[in-house]
Amino acid sequence: MSQAQSAGQSHLGSTSPLPHPAKDQVYVRVSALNGGFLTLPERNFVTDPDPDKATTVPSMCFLIEHPRQDASTPTRLVFDLGIKRDLTKYKQPATQHHITTRQPVYSTADVKSSLLNGGLDPSKDIDYVILSHIHWDHIGLPSDYPEAKFIVGSGTLYILENGAPCYPLERIERGSLPEHQVVELPPVPDSDRKHMAAAAQSDHQWQPLSVLPHAVDFFGDGSLWIVDAPGHIHGHVNALLRVAADKWVYLGGDCCHDRRILTGEKGILEYDNGHGTLKSSHAELSKARATIKNVQKLIETNGEAVEWVVAHDWKWCSGNQHRFFPNYMY
Repeated sequence: MSQAQSAGQSHLGSTSPLPHPAKDQVYVRVSALNGGFLTLPERNFVTDPDPDKATTVPSMCFLIEHPRQDASTPTRLVFDLGIKRDLTKYKQPATQHHITTRQPVYSTADVKSSLLNGGLDPSKDIDYVILSHIHWDHIGLPSDYPEAKFIVGSGTLYILENGAPCYPLERIERGSLPEHQVVELPPVPDSDRKHMAAAAQSDHQWQPLSVLPHAVDFFGDGSLWIVDAPGHIHGHVNALLRVAADKWVYLGGDCCHDRRILTGEKGILEYDNGHGTLKSSHAELSKARATIKNVQKLIETNGEAVEWVVAHDWKWCSGNQHRFFPNYMY
């Protein structure tokens, strides 16, 4: 049992707060990274959209630093890799076509240049890359990180080979991840995706945390949790970081594409796919809505203790430029 689980076990339940810090609690540092920009039309994402409005939004990524015992340098992780700086590196014609629907797209500065500008070399200074999921605007250029282990949600390797609902094989950038560097998290308990799980699985275990039903204590010290966040695409994960005794940062990836969905001002839009049926930006809409409710409950239960940011949050990005690397959020 992890320190954080032990500290918070008595509070588990529908309104349980995040656990108090352990006596020897470890904290992480976090900094935002540039991952490029793409343009999202409201008519594909939020209820009651302005049909003519499209917003150019970031694909934000994050540097996380975990103190390494008896070492001068921390363990460094990058959460998401954003957009490939060279758009011609997307090999699938369907992906290239999709990119034309998200113009303008700006792919510089990217994660690599952001790290280099802050004095880090991605080819040797990054130990892990956690991918929230494998959509084109989050996978970046994995070849920039030859020494890193890639952590992905359960089922990710399956859909890289077989496709997934709302993300057919013709849009999968097959071979985009270096298989010998990939560690896939184990199946989520009671999941209907267990048939997609990789044969070689991580030895991490899912457990409840506050109001979140399934989370992995990545370092075993309660400082970095990988959160199962189903709905958007199989294998989609979020991250919850403990940055101080009474402060956490929730990285929401693509649990929603507009911050107003999490604040309750908007909902996820269902729209006609052109063939007489409804679709949304999520593969499994009911699960996506449940994930959003869990994140909302986490924020409501813990109040100002949780700062949250989703990948395409242009408002957070524009108001927090001073918290991008080499500066830190916490």
